[in-house]
Amino acid sequence: MTVHRPTTTARRRHRFRTVGLLGLATLALASGAAHAGTVEEGAAPVAGTPPPSSRPLAVRIDRANPGRPVPARFLGLSFEVAALAELARDGSQGNLVSLLRSLGPGVLRFGGVTADEDVGWTDSQTPRPAWASSVIGPADMRALGVLARRSGWKVLLTVGLAHYEPQSAAREVAAAHAALGENLEAIEIGNEPDSLGRHGYREEPWFSEAYTEEVTSYREAIDRLTPGIEIAGPDVSGSGLFPDWGYTEAVTQAPALLTGHHYPLGCAQSPSITRLLSSESRYYAALSLETYMRVARNAGIPFRLDESNSVSCGGVAGISNTYASALWAAGYIAQAMDAGTVGINLQGNPDNCPGYTPLCALDPVAAAAGELTVRPDWYGLALTRSLVGSRPLLSTISPTRNLEAAAFATPGGGIKLLLIDYEAPGSPPLELRVLVGSGPVGGQVLRLTGPAPAATSGVLLGGQEIRPDGTLAMPAHSEPVRVRAGRLNLAIAPSSAALVTLVPPRAPNHRQGTARS
Repeated sequence: MTVHRPTTTARRRHRFRTVGLLGLATLALASGAAHAGTVEEGAAPVAGTPPPSSRPLAVRIDRANPGRPVPARFLGLSFEVAALAELARDGSQGNLVSLLRSLGPGVLRFGGVTADEDVGWTDSQTPRPAWASSVIGPADMRALGVLARRSGWKVLLTVGLAHYEPQSAAREVAAAHAALGENLEAIEIGNEPDSLGRHGYREEPWFSEAYTEEVTSYREAIDRLTPGIEIAGPDVSGSGLFPDWGYTEAVTQAPALLTGHHYPLGCAQSPSITRLLSSESRYYAALSLETYMRVARNAGIPFRLDESNSVSCGGVAGISNTYASALWAAGYIAQAMDAGTVGINLQGNPDNCPGYTPLCALDPVAAAAGELTVRPDWYGLALTRSLVGSRPLLSTISPTRNLEAAAFATPGGGIKLLLIDYEAPGSPPLELRVLVGSGPVGGQVLRLTGPAPAATSGVLLGGQEIRPDGTLAMPAHSEPVRVRAGRLNLAIAPSSAALVTLVPPRAPNHRQGTARS
C-alpha cells in the first residue's frame, strides 16, 4: 500500500515493519495531491483501457518481507438488528445466500443503534419490553441459523445495553447459540457504548470503567446459561476513544475480538465525493487504523472494523450510492488489509437504497421476496475478494499523484496489485511502470469502471454488471499483460481501479512416459 508526498518517493509499510501507518499517514496529508471529485455534465465516461499518459509513474514492489496473510473471513457485512428478522428470512428465499457465497466465507454482523434503542428480545420467559418498537425472538434466531449454514457465513451479534437487561440478553444469547452453534462468531454487548451518556441512557460523566462493570454483569448472566461464549468489543464509535475504551476492554474482559467503527465523513460535516476520495480522507483513515492496531497489538488481541461505510447517519444520497463509494470501498478494504486488521464489515440497510449499503431491495415487493440488488459498494467487495489469503507487500510510487497502490504476495508465488486512480475524469490518464523484479512473467488486469464518480448506475467489473446471484453474466473481461525484464507497463484511467494479477512461470514438466515395445 502506498501514500504520497510531493517531490520524493513515498513509502508505506505493513504494520509489522519499522515505519507504521501513523508516519505514512503524515506523508499522505503533506502530499497536497489533487482530490478526486464530481464530474461536470458532459464529461467523458470512465471505461476501458485509457490511452497512455505523458507522465509515467514508477511503482516498485518489494517482495522481501511480506506481512501476515489476510484472514479467510476478512470480508463482512453489517446491518442494524432491526433488519435481522427480514434478512434471516432470506436464508430460505431470494438471492441473499448466493450473494454471500459469491464473496467466499465472511462475517455477518447485526448491531447498530437499533440494537440498543429500538429492538427488544422476547421469548416464553421474556415479555415484550415496553420501550421496544419491534422485537425479535427464537424463531428469528432459527431462521438466522439457516442463513448462516446455507451461506457459510458466521454471525457477530450485538445485544442491547442501553436498556440495562442482562437476564434478557442472556436468554437472547442462549437462543442464538442454540440456533447458530459454531456459526456464532461472538457477542457484542452494546453498540457504540461510549455514546450512551451523550444519548441520555446513562448519567454523565460516563466512562469506560462504568461500562466495564455493566459488561461484567452481562457476561455473568450469559455464562450462567451458555458458558464459554466468545465476547467482542468495545465496539466504539471511533478510534479516538480506543486508547481508553479498547485498552480497558482488553485488560478487564480479555475479549476474543476487539472491535470499533470508522466513517471517513460525518453526515453533518458537509460531506462530498471530493472529500471522500481525497488523500486527506486516506490520511485520517491511516491514523484511525494505526490507533486501533496499536492497542490491539499491545494487547495481543485481533481487531475487526465491524462497522464502516462512506458517510455516517445512514449515508448521503449522491455520495453513498455512487460509483465513488465503490472506489472508496475497494481502497479502504485494501488499506485495512495492509494495516493488519482481521476483517471489515461494510454497514448497510436492505431498505435504504439511496443511503450506504452494499445491497438492498428496490421496493417492498422485492423485500418481501428476498430479492436484493447489489449497489456500488458491493463492487468494492467483489474486486478485493481475491486478495483474501495473500500477504501485504511494501510498494513505492514516484512521483506522486492521487493514486493508491496496494501490493500482495499470493500463496502460489505470484503478485496482486490493486491500483486506484482517484483523480476526476478529464485528468490525464496514467502510464505506470511497475517494477516487480524477477519471477512473474505475465498475468491479467481486471478493471473497475463507471460513467463518473457521481453515477448511481453503470458500474462495471471486467466490463460487466454483477448479476443478482453475485456472478457475472460471462467471464469477466481481463486484459493479458506481460512482464519483461522485471517490468510491467500499464495504463489506468482517472476515476477507475485495476487489479493486476501476476503469476510466476510454470515449473517444467519432468514426467517421462513409459516406452512401448
